[in-house]
This record gives sequence, structure tokens and C-alpha cells, in this order.
Amino acid sequence: MLTPSPYGWISQYFIGFFFAYGVYLPFWALWFEEQGVSPTDIGLLVGIGFATRCVANIVLTPRIHKVEHLMPALRWLSFAALLFVGFHFFAGGSFWLMALATVLFNLCCGPIVPLSDAMANYYSRLKLLDYGRTRLWGSIAFIAGSTVVGFMVAKFGTDMILYTALVGVLVGLIFSMRSINPMPVTTAEEHAERPKLTELLREIPVVKFLLLVALIQGSHAAYYSFSSIYWKGAGYSEDIIGYLWSLGVVAEVAIFALSKRLFAGWSLRAFFVVAAVGVIVRWGLTASTTMLLALVMIQLLHGVTFAIAHIGAIQYIQNSEPHKMVALQALYNAIPLGAFIALMTTLSGWGYEKWGANVFWAMAAMGVLALFIKVEPQSARGAKVMEPEPQN
Repeated sequence: MLTPSPYGWISQYFIGFFFAYGVYLPFWALWFEEQGVSPTDIGLLVGIGFATRCVANIVLTPRIHKVEHLMPALRWLSFAALLFVGFHFFAGGSFWLMALATVLFNLCCGPIVPLSDAMANYYSRLKLLDYGRTRLWGSIAFIAGSTVVGFMVAKFGTDMILYTALVGVLVGLIFSMRSINPMPVTTAEEHAERPKLTELLREIPVVKFLLLVALIQGSHAAYYSFSSIYWKGAGYSEDIIGYLWSLGVVAEVAIFALSKRLFAGWSLRAFFVVAAVGVIVRWGLTASTTMLLALVMIQLLHGVTFAIAHIGAIQYIQNSEPHKMVALQALYNAIPLGAFIALMTTLSGWGYEKWGANVFWAMAAMGVLALFIKVEPQSARGAKVMEPEPQN
């Protein structure tokens, strides 16, 4: 279809981008390791990537606040990301070139996530799609990416990480070149002046929201950067590692697919309490054992530690004033999913080199802290979340 529905366009774009992300997130650290990079420097490189996303989401993302600008921005960012994945082929062996490639790729990758989510939020508010059902296609693609690249690396070596990522970004770019029916148009309500990020950061409820999701999502830092290396050191092959990552996202898909049924009437507080308890259990187990059965349980908890927290965050953003939505989405991706994870990733690299798997106990402690932060919805209509929406 050359002019798909909002659900079709956004879900298909998610497929291409998150396929590439399913390659990048689990396996880039293995590619760095193959280039002779130490664990501390791997943590630094991955942290640089998250920090770059933070800067991009603070500087670039809020400037694209009109919904009709979201689609062109995604096209250009996807094209640039394709080029910068390819640049990694020329960067191997040089730390500084790898750092430059990391910065360039994440300058594009960073804004893609909040801008595509902003499009999904826009059409969700118009009752033209269900965010959970739309976003689950990205999770399915993540599974495909991590599974395929695990098999390819085991058979043909770590360069397949780059080739597989290139395919995903190219597919996303091709899907993004189509129009959408109906096209996004900024409404009078959304024409209100875009709030400055500094003003939002002076609002106590916003600060509490960002701190809470930073603790929950930031607890994944050691997992994103070192779980593949940790499990490989425990004797698991790359394809098994790929399957484990895929299993985690299977749980994520199930949560997104069933979100309307599972969470109808849930308060915002309930989402974050459940996610925080999941953080404590998941990373405590990760620090304690590498038995395959335990790893399966650990990965199934990804549906709790990531997906439930993400749905809560998206509901908080959707229930904000319309002209604040992109700015809040930018802050969510810049601080909890960018700056804080960058900091924790860098510290995780140092911690993993010093203490090995015990670094995951620090991740579990972040869940304990999260239990003490209470976030209220932004408006009265956010008192209960996950209202029923029409099926696509």
C-alpha cells in the first residue's frame, strides 16, 4: 500500500528501525570487543552513544514540535543513520574513529525514537490507533533482529552485526518514504507556544516523573552493555544469547499486545510500582546465577521492567497538555533513556571490570529507590489510564 493508514505507516516504520535496534543494542558491545576494546572502554563507548542521544533529544527533538514536520524528519534521520552504520566498517581498530561513528549514528538514532513515538501519540489521541498494538511491531522486529544477528554472527563473524543493522535501517527508510492517510496536521490547541525545556524542568511533577523513570529504565544499563559479554563468558554461544534477548522482547510484545485488557483502570502509580518490583527481582537474579532456566525467567521479566514502565511513561505524556507532548517525549528520551543510562553505562563498565556480575546488585538497588517516588497524572483525565480505544 502506497498510502497506508496511521497504524500501517507507523507500525511498519517501527519494524525497520527496531530490527536494526535489535542488532545494535545486544551486539554492538560484542563488535567492540572483537575490535580489541577493553570492558571499561566498551562502557565508555556505549555511554558516549547514550550521551549523544541525550544531547540530540535536548537540542534537536524539541525543535520538531509540529506534527507535520515529524515524517520528513524521520526520513532524513533514517537516511543519515544508514550512512553512519556504514561508517563503522572504516572505524574498526581505532578507538577514536569508533567513538566518532558512535556519536554520528546516535545523533540520528536518538531523535528517531521520540519522534516516531510522538507520531503514534498524535494518532492515538485522535483514536486512529492503539499505541500498544502499534508499538508491539517494533518489539517483534527487535526479536527478529536480535535472533537473526545472533545466528549470523555465530556462523559468519561479528561483521554481520553491521550488515544486519544496515538492512534494518534501509527497510525503515523505504517504509518512511510513503505518505500517510490522513496526514498529520497541527491543531489550534497544539499551536500553543512550545514550552521551553528549562521551564518544564522547573515543574516538580515533571522532575519526579523523570527521576522515577530514570531509576527504572536506567537500571537496564548493565544489561544493555554487558549481559551479552557476561553470558558469553558463562559459556553460552552468540545464537543462544540472541535467543535470550529475543525472549525478553517476546515478553515485551505480550505486554504491548494485551495492554488494554491487562491494565484497564490501572492508576499511573500501579504501573511504576510493579515495574520497580520487577527491577529488584530481575537484576538480583541476574547477579546471582547464569543457569539457563533462571535466564529464561530473567528475560521474561523484561515485560515488567521495560514494557510496563514504558506504557506508564507514555500514558503520563499522552495525558499532558497537547503542546507539551513532544517536549515531554524529548525529555523522557533525553534524560532517563539518554543521559542517565549514559552515566550508568559508563559506571557499569568500570563496575563490571572490578566486580563482574555483582554490578547488577547496584541495578537492583535502583528499583528499591524507585518505590519511594510517587508520580501523579498531569490532568484529571489521566486519573485512570488505558482507556478502551477502537481496534484497528
